[in-house]
Amino acid sequence: MNISWFLIPLAASVSLVWTASRYESTPLILVRSAKLFGQILFFMALILLVLFVLSYNL
Repeated sequence: MNISWFLIPLAASVSLVWTASRYESTPLILVRSAKLFGQILFFMALILLVLFVLSYNL
């Protein structure tokens, strides 16, 4: 199993813990953590794309 697959549950747990430490309302925690989870995955994909482009002809 590729170690990259562990990034998805790691991003989910980080977003849940980070949001739960900021808010007390459960629906607000779930909505905000879903948004943060999407942002984390987006930026990880963006970084992966940049690294792929930079290392294309190495």
